[in-house]
Order: sequence, then C-alpha cells, then structure tokens
Amino acid sequence: MSELHRRFVLASRPTGLPVPENFRLESGPVPEPGEGEVVLRTLYLSVDPYMRGRLRDVPSYAPPVQIGELMTGGGVGRVITSRHPRFAVGDVLEGLTGWQSHCVSDGKMFRRVDETLAPVSTALGVLGMPGLTAYFGLLDICHPRAGETVLVSGAAGAVGSLVGQIAKIHGCRAVGIAGADDKVQWITGELGFDAAFNYKTVAEKDYRRTIASLCPAGVDAYFDNVGGPLTDAVFPNLNLRGRVSICGQISQDNDETAVQGPRHLFHLIVKRARVEGFLVMDYAERFKEGRAKLAEWLKDGRLKHREQIVDGFENTPQAFIGMLQGENTGKMLVRAAAD
Repeated sequence: MSELHRRFVLASRPTGLPVPENFRLESGPVPEPGEGEVVLRTLYLSVDPYMRGRLRDVPSYAPPVQIGELMTGGGVGRVITSRHPRFAVGDVLEGLTGWQSHCVSDGKMFRRVDETLAPVSTALGVLGMPGLTAYFGLLDICHPRAGETVLVSGAAGAVGSLVGQIAKIHGCRAVGIAGADDKVQWITGELGFDAAFNYKTVAEKDYRRTIASLCPAGVDAYFDNVGGPLTDAVFPNLNLRGRVSICGQISQDNDETAVQGPRHLFHLIVKRARVEGFLVMDYAERFKEGRAKLAEWLKDGRLKHREQIVDGFENTPQAFIGMLQGENTGKMLVRAAAD
C-alpha cells in the first residue's frame, strides 16, 4: 500500500476547551518537492499552549488558523526526498511542519538536528522552543541572582520544569506551583526544586498565604505560565525590585469572556517591581547561544527533562487537548511515525 499524506485542518473554532471534532483529518498522495525543496516524513509533533490562542479569530502576535487551514505546530522530520542544495535524504530537520504526516519545505524556516547530541525528540523540548523559552524568559527578563527566590507556575510543564532548574544552576532558591501531587514530587525530588505545592489541594484556595509560607524571604522573580488567581497571589509576595516574566496565561486560554480579577498593579508601585511579557521568537538571533548552553547543561547532568509521548499521528488532537488539561508531566509529544 502506498504511503498517504495525512493532515489535520481546523474544522470549527472551539468554544471553551477544544474537542476532537474541531479538527478534521484529511488524506491524499504524498506531495512532490519542487526545485529547492525537500519532503519530510514527520517523526514527532509538538503540542503547545500557544496553539490554543491561534484558534481564536482575533488579532494577536500571529494570524489565527483559518477554518479549513492546516493546524499550526512544530515538528521534527526526516528528509525522504530532496531537491535542495543544503539538505540530503536522511537529514533530520526541525521547524513549523504543522499537523501533518509529511511536509514540503524550502528549508528557510527549518534547521538541521544534530542526532549525535541527544534523541531527535529533544529538538522540540529541552533543546527546542520550550528550552529556549525557559532560558531567555528567565535569564533575560528576570535576571536571577544567586541567593534570590524564583517562583515558577506550571512548574511541571515543558517550560516551567526547565525554568526552576536553570534558576538552581544560577544559585537561586526555586519554588514551583503544579497541579498534582506526583508533579510536586517529581520537581522537588528528581529536578531539585527547593519547595513546591499543588494548587488544587490548597485549602480555600489561599494561594497568597501558601506562597508566603514557601517563600519566607519573599519572591524576587516570578516566571508566569498560567495567570489567573495564582498570579494574583504572587504580587503581594513580591520583594522590592521584583521581576515578573509573563510567558503564558493557560488558565484563561479557554475562557470565552474576560474574568475580572483583583487589581494588583499598585503593588508594582510599592515594590518598584517590573512585569514584562515576551515571545521566544524575539530572541531568534540568539537561539544558537541558548541551544549551546542548554546542551551543555543537559550533557553534564545539571538539566533533566521528561517527555510524555502519545503514539499515533491520528491522536494529535487528543494529545493537544490533554496538554491543555494538564495531563502531561514535562513535554507532551506525538510520535507521528516510526523512524
């Protein structure tokens, strides 16, 4: 049986949490490359929180996915056909493949993956976008100094789990917020966080007091992946000249209407603190620097990671939805094809 090109397109816009029916699986012949192009067979697909925002038909930092359009996303694939001068059959490339089993590309937005460095799946995790997000979002925005306390929400996710470890590498005290007891155990045990708590089991959702108890010297830097009431509770605990890095707001990504929360900006005046949002692509010119440092820490054992792999290209929507519900520990990936 000849190989098929399969792809997921956006069938309808989600209302609240996406459901599998929002995505439609299409199939056809594997495409042929034009001059200067390659065809990749996708090996791994990444599912990430930012994808939820791309499903909204509203202006943002990137255009929304249109109905009937290929679902956006990063992937790693092996070149199976090449008419490109720089890429040969057998090379492994990483880039924006979209949710499809095969990808045709001119190579401009792809990079060759060094298979000798680590498993190719890490190009979508610790040595890819999540790793770079943690690296630049913490070091360039929060500027952590030895002895300071760094608080991380979404601390058992692909980004947050690395943020805490990078903070430890720089001599800081790392405190994490996660959504399950086993996640708390993982980050405080294997990853070396100094303390953590499960926000789902906090009595009366008194996050402010819980943060204060685990950060007795206050919070010098906060890396925010979730937003909402957890972030509200951080502001009163910020130290003088505290820094807040806004990476994601996943707790609100499925909200159809804006939720009114406490107005805590006066704390920024009292604490002379700074809050800054960022996109990892802002640092594209420095990705080589970031990957080199992450690879060094990974090789010498100072940086650990976990991958949660869902088998089967057809299960990509379910993996995406599961990630949005916090089912993953570490990086959630889809194994689209055997290599």
